[in-house]
Amino acid sequence: MSAPDAWRLLRQATQARVGLGRAGDALPTAEILRLDAAHALARDAVHSPLDVDTLAAHLQEASGLDVVRVASEAADRAEYLQRPDLGRRLAEDTELDAGPDGWDLAVVVADGLSARAVQSHAAGLLAALLPRLAGWAVAPPVVATQARVALGDDVGARLGAAMVLVLVGERPGMSAPDSLGAYLTWGPRAGLVDSERNCVSNIRPPHGLSYDHAAEVLAALLTESRRRGLSGVELKDTGAALG
Repeated sequence: MSAPDAWRLLRQATQARVGLGRAGDALPTAEILRLDAAHALARDAVHSPLDVDTLAAHLQEASGLDVVRVASEAADRAEYLQRPDLGRRLAEDTELDAGPDGWDLAVVVADGLSARAVQSHAAGLLAALLPRLAGWAVAPPVVATQARVALGDDVGARLGAAMVLVLVGERPGMSAPDSLGAYLTWGPRAGLVDSERNCVSNIRPPHGLSYDHAAEVLAALLTESRRRGLSGVELKDTGAALG
């Protein structure tokens, strides 16, 4: 009769690698193969291109708004990975027009380091979020390729938006190749730093935050950000939705 597996209950509650066992001084062969497969998924998430046409169609359906497409100064994926600074700036020929009365919110959907995350979750999150922002003037969604979070500052400033929300593919982990992050910034403009943003991460049902939960938290943060005219370290996660 084999000994009981003391780690079984913990493994059922997390995707983290716990209680893997050993074969001599190494991991069991099955666990090594699973680790190699997870590494391959993470690499694929970084290098796979975003299907912009399909994503734009889903975003248009979710928002009821036309979708704008832009790119960063990074010419391709290789340059994007080697030159993070280029992913933070819009390409020189980008044309974005501010609305006649400005916008309360600009939404930027950026491929980031996991196009898979954006492809899988951005439209679902937006569909859950926009009904919670009834009465807001929301600009047409912007899809940005070879883009990092700070690119949203440039987009928001050019659109004349009071704040910007960037939905971006987060750096893949060995158990999460499809994690979506949402970064909100009040008063977007060039030169902002990460401490001036708020982030809701690990949006990836069923293993991370659900769209409804993430949308509830984001709506509360956005509303409080607009009320107080700030974001970042001074905007704390308080209230029932942020618990």
